[in-house]
Amino acid sequence: MSWRITLMAIASAVVCTTATFALAAGGVRSLAHTAGIHFGTAVNVEALGTDAPYSRLLAREFDLVTPENAMKFSVIQPERGRFDFSQADALVAFAEAHAMQVNGHVLVWDQQLPDWLTQGHFSSDELKAILREHIQTVVARYRGRVASWDVAAEAVGEDGKPRETFWSRGIGADYLALAFRWAHEADPQARLRYNDYGGEGAGAKSDGIYTLVAGLRTHRVPIDAVGLQMHVSLNDAPRPEDVRLNMKRLAALGLQTDITEMDVMLPLPASRAALKKQAVLYGAMLQACLAVPQCRSFSTWGATDRYSWIPEFFPGQGAALLFDASGHAKPAYWSIKLALLTKASHKR
Repeated sequence: MSWRITLMAIASAVVCTTATFALAAGGVRSLAHTAGIHFGTAVNVEALGTDAPYSRLLAREFDLVTPENAMKFSVIQPERGRFDFSQADALVAFAEAHAMQVNGHVLVWDQQLPDWLTQGHFSSDELKAILREHIQTVVARYRGRVASWDVAAEAVGEDGKPRETFWSRGIGADYLALAFRWAHEADPQARLRYNDYGGEGAGAKSDGIYTLVAGLRTHRVPIDAVGLQMHVSLNDAPRPEDVRLNMKRLAALGLQTDITEMDVMLPLPASRAALKKQAVLYGAMLQACLAVPQCRSFSTWGATDRYSWIPEFFPGQGAALLFDASGHAKPAYWSIKLALLTKASHKR
């Protein structure tokens, strides 16, 4: 069966099974638990203290949270040696109060670095010491409280070759292996992940990510999983079957996989037809995850369109998430719920 036929079938099911959803009271998180995965989202930590409906929606629908910005280097260590954990602590406390897992994000990335770091003049050894201190201070603080970490992100270029980054220039190609080992030393029980965009399906970047993580495994670097971000539009999404096959080959390396940052941007104002196509795409990608036992979680990059990053970075685009700006469920939400209902019913 072609992926297009599969998507059409999902779309028809979304329309025809409205009554079924009434039988699945409560949020998606309980269905996801029954289906055997975690269902997560990125959180705007500042909004937790000011937007009560947003906080209630998070607690109802998700059992896994990732800080959108609160654990990035520039926020955590704005000045050398001065760590600010206020936002990160708030997120972890919120998660613990609502029986959620936390995914820490992100320890080593080429963006959102503080000026003191990028404009400094450090030797390779000094940069190694700075990075090691940062990773081990942050991970150790949340040892036993943060279940997984995006240790590194976006280190592979569109051509599949290693990307030149601030860290690779300053430390060398082994910065990734060092980062994973330092994180593991700080919390041996935490699940450690490499996270990237544009390599979810087939192609040069997907192959490059595979080569990178296969090399880390060969050298016994403590990496447990690969995150497939899935920032897409209706016109550039990978084939769901290619996503499934990519997850399977990563599983053959002994790695788990996750869809970590999914959103599907639409031209604004979003038409009803576009919202239906968006729903089909969300459902198909979740089905690809559910078809591979090693796919352990499915997360969106934001819960509601009110706090989405898309309109700022892609003017004229938006409506990318499961809930609109007022917190009302969109067709994509029901498509997700249907996929989980189907999987959960098969597991009973």
